[in-house]
Order: sequence, then structure tokens, then C-alpha cells
Amino acid sequence: MKPTEAAIGAPCWAELGTADVPESGEFYSTLFGWTVTTDPRTEAGGYTIAALHDVPVAALSPLYAPGQPVAWTVSFAVLDADATAGRAAEEGGAVLMAPMDIFDSGRFAVLRDPAGAMFTVWQPRAFQGFGLWDEPAAACWVELATRDVPAASAFYQSLLGWSVSSDAYSHLSAAGREFGGVQDMNATGVPEDVAAHWLLYFKTQDTAATTKQAAELGAQILAGPFRLPGTGYVATLRDPQGAVFALYEPDGEDAEAA
Repeated sequence: MKPTEAAIGAPCWAELGTADVPESGEFYSTLFGWTVTTDPRTEAGGYTIAALHDVPVAALSPLYAPGQPVAWTVSFAVLDADATAGRAAEEGGAVLMAPMDIFDSGRFAVLRDPAGAMFTVWQPRAFQGFGLWDEPAAACWVELATRDVPAASAFYQSLLGWSVSSDAYSHLSAAGREFGGVQDMNATGVPEDVAAHWLLYFKTQDTAATTKQAAELGAQILAGPFRLPGTGYVATLRDPQGAVFALYEPDGEDAEAA
């Protein structure tokens, strides 16, 4: 799909914080066919937009904060970044970066949920976010990995107005659109030293081939590729700079429609 405006409560952008923007840009450009363009303005701090078919699909940026990990960060659209940040703190989360304007593009804040998963919120103005969603080589799904699913669900439902299904794997939706799920790290046997986090999935037409290519480009295969019955093929990888991401290839009727 080609979003024309951000859906409030849903993922609207993804940004890779990396120690080497050019190297990361080369990796993802080769893997997904992206074109990367760095904002020439000094005050933009090296912020780089990745585009596919001339529409924005993600961003890459230098590591701005001491101790900031190399990672993909998911951003959710909100009507009021200041109010959302305030509520997050009141409900047990933390504000890691207070709301601030990004030129005339919008206003954002960096937050952390009560279990420690980091995310950002985006109050769109001139920039709405993803120009493609759920298309090959674009983001298609986000997954929260946490050890207390009920508590995490309650936090995000209150903060962002999500609907959360009662399945064993909870599905997340906002503005009438399903966009993600919640992994219970205790149930899936994730080691105790792995902190709560958000995982970003990119759609592919061939998970096995894309995984193989990623490994040839220097990525580490963490899991898969394997098939989830009734869903499709997935794989989880760590890029050469250390950021973890996932791949998804739909099967059945979903694949025919993709």
C-alpha cells in the first residue's frame, strides 16, 4: 500500500541509528534496491532518507547520543507528541528525548516503555512518513518482544489507542489497520539477558534468497528462514553494523496479492 498520510497510532516511520551511515546505506541499498540521499543541511546532522520508487521508506542516521545502540527504531504517529510523551511518563514509561520540532516536517519524542523497549512518536506536519508499507523491500510489520504481554498491551492501548487481540500471539491494530504483534519472550524461550525491544520486518518476495544475499553482504543470520504455517516465511538477521531486523515473505493468497 501507498499511505498518503500517517494513520494515528500506527507505525509511520523507521529509522536506523548506525555508527557508519555510508556503509549501512550500501548494505540496504544493495539488499533492497533503495536509493539513499543525505540531507545536505548542516543542522540535519547527516540524516539520510532511503527511497524506493522515489518514495521514502526509511531513514538512516548517525548515533547522536552517548551509549546509543546500533538499532532500528519504530515511530508511531500521534496527534500531539508533547501530550503523548507526558502520558508515557505518567504510565510508567520514560522520556529519553523530550519533544522537539524537526524543521517543518513534524515533532517527535523518543520514549521507552515500562519494560524497556524504545520507540519514538511522530506528530506529522509536512512529512507523513512511509511512502510504502507492506510492499516488497519496504517495512511491513512490527513486533514487540516483551516478558509481560498484559502489562505491555495495557500501556500501549492507553498511550496509542491500539486494539490488541487475545490470541496466543497478540495482533495489534490502529485506525482499522493491523500492523504488528507481540511476542511473549518467556513463552518463546528468549534468553533472560535479552531486553524488551521492537523488531522491524521488511517484506520480500523470496526470504531464502534475500537471507542468502544479506549473509553474503556481511549480515549474521540469527533465525530462519523458516515457515510459519498459515503466515509465510520469516528470517531474523543482524546487519553488518549490528542492527537486528527481520524478513517476511507471505504465502498462500497473501503472496498472490503481493
